[in-house]
Amino acid sequence: MTASLAITRLPRPFDPSLGAETRASVPDLTPEQGELIAGTAGSSPYLKGLIEQEADWLAPALSDPDAALGGIMQDARGLAPDQLKPGLRLAKRRLALLTALADLSGAWPLEKVTSVLTDFGALAADLAAKAEIAALIRRKKLPGMTEDDVETAGGMVILAMGKMGAHELNYSSDIDLIVLFDETRFDPDDFYEARQGMVRATRNFCATLSDKTADGYVFRTDLRLRPDPAVTPVCMAMEAAERYYESLGRTWERAAYIKARPCAGDIAAGQRFLDTLRPFVWRRHLDFAAIQDAHDMRLRIRESKGTGGALSIPGHDMKLGQGGIREIEFFTQTRQLIAGGRDPDLRVRGTVEGLAALASKGWVPQDVTDRLTDHYRAHREVEHRIQMVHDAQTHKVPQSPDGIERVACLMGIGADELTADLTRRLTEVHELTEGFFAPGPGPAPAPVEEVEFDASVLARWPTYPALRSQRGARIFERLKPELLSRLAKTAKPEEALVALDGFLAGLPAGVQLFSLFEANPQLIDLLVDIVGTSHSLATHLSRNASVFDAVIGGGFFSEWPGREALQAELADRLAEEDDYETQLDMARRWCKEWHFRVGVHHLRGLIDGATAGRQYAELAGAVIAAILPCVTAQFARKHGPAPGRGAAVLGMGSLGAGRINSQSDLDLIVIYDPEGQDMSDGPKPLPSRAYYARLTQALITALSAPMSQGRLYEVDMRLRPSGNQGPVATSWASFTHYQQEQAWVWEHLALTRARVVAGDPGLGADIEAFRAEFLSRPRDKQRVLREVAEMRARLAAAKSPAGVWDAKTGPGRLLDIELMAETGALLAGRPERDVHSGLDGAVAAGLFDVADAQTLKDCHDLCWSVQTAARLLSGEAIRGDELGEGGAAFLCRTTGFETIGSLQAALEKSYAAAEALIGAVVGEEGDGAQQ
Repeated sequence: MTASLAITRLPRPFDPSLGAETRASVPDLTPEQGELIAGTAGSSPYLKGLIEQEADWLAPALSDPDAALGGIMQDARGLAPDQLKPGLRLAKRRLALLTALADLSGAWPLEKVTSVLTDFGALAADLAAKAEIAALIRRKKLPGMTEDDVETAGGMVILAMGKMGAHELNYSSDIDLIVLFDETRFDPDDFYEARQGMVRATRNFCATLSDKTADGYVFRTDLRLRPDPAVTPVCMAMEAAERYYESLGRTWERAAYIKARPCAGDIAAGQRFLDTLRPFVWRRHLDFAAIQDAHDMRLRIRESKGTGGALSIPGHDMKLGQGGIREIEFFTQTRQLIAGGRDPDLRVRGTVEGLAALASKGWVPQDVTDRLTDHYRAHREVEHRIQMVHDAQTHKVPQSPDGIERVACLMGIGADELTADLTRRLTEVHELTEGFFAPGPGPAPAPVEEVEFDASVLARWPTYPALRSQRGARIFERLKPELLSRLAKTAKPEEALVALDGFLAGLPAGVQLFSLFEANPQLIDLLVDIVGTSHSLATHLSRNASVFDAVIGGGFFSEWPGREALQAELADRLAEEDDYETQLDMARRWCKEWHFRVGVHHLRGLIDGATAGRQYAELAGAVIAAILPCVTAQFARKHGPAPGRGAAVLGMGSLGAGRINSQSDLDLIVIYDPEGQDMSDGPKPLPSRAYYARLTQALITALSAPMSQGRLYEVDMRLRPSGNQGPVATSWASFTHYQQEQAWVWEHLALTRARVVAGDPGLGADIEAFRAEFLSRPRDKQRVLREVAEMRARLAAAKSPAGVWDAKTGPGRLLDIELMAETGALLAGRPERDVHSGLDGAVAAGLFDVADAQTLKDCHDLCWSVQTAARLLSGEAIRGDELGEGGAAFLCRTTGFETIGSLQAALEKSYAAAEALIGAVVGEEGDGAQQ
């Protein structure tokens, strides 16, 4: 069953007599097909010639265009080497005619038209290249290669770039190619001979495609997108190209590689090469500096091509001119470069697909995407009609009225309608894209009270590392008025200026961050808020400015996803990386962004201290659980799989209790169960005990080692059995025996807060079952209280509070109350880990009445709020006289007090009340212990 050409529109003949003459030369057409031929031939001299050349072939082709297309491709694949040049030209002639008629009639949409042209371009390049490689192999000019290597072109890689890479070839397009070869296929001693052969083959296959003969040509080829084309050969070794992009690659080359695709030759090697370039093309951070680079490229194109100035349709360049195709492509590709490093879904080649992906992720408004997509398709159709007239590689609207009329005739409309439609579309594209690349001045800032900033502070800014580069300084100068305007609106402008100064001084580089602020001015408010409030967060920002990416990357202010979702997200990210160190660096970047998110939410009052503590703990648990399998897999490569059922990681202290602050280290214990297995089974087997000890050290290193992205967490293993004297990892049997027979009371107290956070689920369940059963056993109350009193006395002797704002250390403060909660949980046999449940246990054990326990709970909640705020503000205990306006306001807001004085009074009262209650229970025991 055939499917005849579906005609939904018809061109008009510019010269009806020529159209009728050509129509008469083609037999067996339907009336509607006859109109199509007459309209086409009457407006396009080029297509008129093709129709007359292929008159006998045409009618059957129109009766089943898809079958005709398949026949063209199949015939090309079957060409003998000596028939390649004329055969490919015949195929191109027929393909050009079929594609034009299917396009003009509306039978094929734009995407099919460009895809058909692109697929034939790839096929022609593949056939021509492999014919040359086969000839070299026959003549022994490619050392080590045999006929079996022809199928992969002896390691030659042909990358389709630009429109060919994106399956977007235009009607009379040349094809942009980069030709490489896989040097690893050859002996190093044969490298120069192999390269010489590959260069010759490249020149010859390009000539096969582009030389114009009596039969026409196939495709004009352009190899100038290769690295440094003025001095490099037309075919380069992949390794040399990779070195170039790593050291000298520019933004325009990154943009070009968005569309790059291996289209011919050794496809697998081509894909491997593109995989190695992924970090060059797709930056890990949001790359807003690409906007300026793209804008500079646009200006250079306008200058060199003379496409600036007022819009005028005659002679207008539909590709490079104002509001043209390139504007839409730049707009799309630049947005992809900005965010594609963080979001693989944006790494698509096509312009329409790219716009759709950007809209789906919120980077471009849907209505803008819809309009640009519509204009892009319309622009491409006009471009095709322009090229169909004479098969000229031009994108310019004709200058003469007759020329414009021919194009309008091919579109089936009048010249006035075409001119009006083009004017509307070009103007709207320009308006939609120009503001992105070169935004005009925004609304004038609201008037503020004039502030005289310290000139000496402003004067030293140009000396900072972030402002030493010409480009960084230029962008900052554009930002500076807005920054100072925002500072002037703060409660203490001079204080905020000093804080901002500290932030700028700590920045190692500024171009990316300043570009980010310029493109997203709303971030300046957040920056001023942070530097004016939290010295700790501002210091973190200056060293990790890329965490700002998360703010505009989507979902920054959405609901907290929870530990399971966090763990799954990080595990997915880790799975995308093959290299172990890359995995660890990626985990550090990811964790910092989420850590920053919690801090900002806390700072801005979106969450309270208790919620922040829970979120920090869930984040830490997710990181450990996602990192552990990577550490285990890396370790197993050398020493084999873990003996037995593996290991489990216990979070102790605050992590186990599910609440840590922004500066907390992680108290961990690693327990393993070899299940009687003495050795691992791997290239370098280890005894089980040594295996798990070294695996634990590897985990600690993975979490705490400083890398290019910093460290994840500090890790403390001192709560393991026997402390620093014991093995770094403990067997399941040793752990249970130690707890039951040797552990001190303080270690039983620590067990009340232990929680399995990662590792083998079965072992984790057994540990939790043991913990719950062991804690439920009856205790000698007096012995426990006596040892708690001794512990409390030792803690008091070891460290004194640093002042009223040190809510952690000292009588009646955080650690003191938590010790009593652990005591209550142990004496009451309660498995719950949180402080409130432990204090309820203390009531059940007869240590406090309900009212006293509630007092301690309230005291603990206040201490926790102050402690978490202090760690966020300064990273350590704060001093009231150094708080600053922003810090004091944050402390009051997060604790619910009107003034800093009333908060201080409440703290002092809380400490005294808690100390009296705890002292009444263990004070006498403690006194007795010290006598």
